[in-house]
Amino acid sequence: MEVTQCSCAWAGDFSQLEALFNSPYTGAVTTRTSTVNGYKETDANAVAFTTSSISSLNSYGYSPYPLSYYLSWVESILTGPSSSKFPSKPFIISVTASGWSDLESILVAVQSLRTKLSDRPSSRIAIELNTSCPNMGPTSPPSGYKFTALRELLNGLETAHRKDPTLTIGLKMPPYVYQQQFTDVLSVLSDFSAATMVQGGAMKRSSPFAFLTCTNTLGNSLLFPDQVAHNEKSGGQDYAVPTALGGLAGEALHALSLGNVFTFHRLLHIERPKEYDGLERIVIIGVGGVTTKQAVARMTKAGAEVVGAATLLGKEGVRAFEILSRD
Repeated sequence: MEVTQCSCAWAGDFSQLEALFNSPYTGAVTTRTSTVNGYKETDANAVAFTTSSISSLNSYGYSPYPLSYYLSWVESILTGPSSSKFPSKPFIISVTASGWSDLESILVAVQSLRTKLSDRPSSRIAIELNTSCPNMGPTSPPSGYKFTALRELLNGLETAHRKDPTLTIGLKMPPYVYQQQFTDVLSVLSDFSAATMVQGGAMKRSSPFAFLTCTNTLGNSLLFPDQVAHNEKSGGQDYAVPTALGGLAGEALHALSLGNVFTFHRLLHIERPKEYDGLERIVIIGVGGVTTKQAVARMTKAGAEVVGAATLLGKEGVRAFEILSRD
């Protein structure tokens, strides 16, 4: 079972990404979610860790660094001396965009880097569209909760994949809480599957989307100072993070994350209706409360093919992945 980290604040700069790449315990590296121009952080963006479990609450948005920084850092790492030690370890470039114009610019930049690094036909650079940050304010709810609204962006991604089938594309999902939400997602994704000819001349449907990262943090969560360890931004405040509400992660999210992985796996592989044909090759990256090797095993049992962690990384640093690999 491959273990990686998911997009988070602790994968946000060159030194963090380099340390993650150099770890023999990480199967891949995912960047912090970036935008074309970067997101302006303030003192209101913070994280607090609970004292009762390995859980966290954060009020972070997207990375303050623009996409161009991440592409430069990824290039430096993949062409640097460490690359020969891990010649097949991939990067997932996590991005987001509010409209097709920005996403098109992102795709052009990512594809330009892949061309420069001869990243075809086998690929070490994937792209993940983050549909699920809960901390962007009341006027910017996570688009993953209104999945039909993503059709323009998904259509653009499908077009890019049709032009270059070596492009690996995934989506980072919010936590869902009832069945219709899952079926709505898969119904939309199935619209982008297309029939292609396979060996023997038969036609088979396939999807441009390679993976789903399940799940991001649970928004609208509240913790008080007596529930968290002190940090420089939470001390002396009424709430654990300056914004009061934030995204809940870690062990407090584990059961819901397992349920999301299980439900997607069941719909894609066990009880897949005919209309979802073509989606069965989508890989599920299970994220949420992965703090022990036992949690890795639970994610695998629920249906994840790759397991990711973030809160443990924030708490323990890169040694988190050694912890997850211990017998």
